Amino acid sequence: MFEKIVLAVDGSHHSRKAVPVAADVARKSNAEVVVVHVREHMVDLGGTWEQESLSAANAIVDDVSKELQEAGVTARTSVRRSLAGSGRIAQEIIEAADEADASLIVMGSRGVSNIRSLLLGSVAHKVLQMSSQPVLVAR
Repeated sequence: MFEKIVLAVDGSHHSRKAVPVAADVARKSNAEVVVVHVREHMVDLGGTWEQESLSAANAIVDDVSKELQEAGVTARTSVRRSLAGSGRIAQEIIEAADEADASLIVMGSRGVSNIRSLLLGSVAHKVLQMSSQPVLVAR
């Protein structure tokens, strides 16, 4: 069915809902899961934000990867960087899926605030629009 699954996470409660869904699909398909987090690139004038952002991103994917492995699923991680905006983040998720040769993208919905979502659009919605792979959105 699915050989490789990209699980997109942002650390929010909404994206965490996708973890057990991805684990279930992966177990049933005997698939590997690639845990992807896209962090927004911002100008770092002070010099420490970049490292703190990378550390936080690594903590997110490592935590999810550990949870998947405890559920009996093979997992690896990928942290990517993107310019601000949901379209750019969606594109990075799709590129990660393409590079991993994934046959499914799993993600949560509403990881950003409602106001930000109205201004920028939902990342999940953009991935659904732009991806050639099937997308499973957990709510």
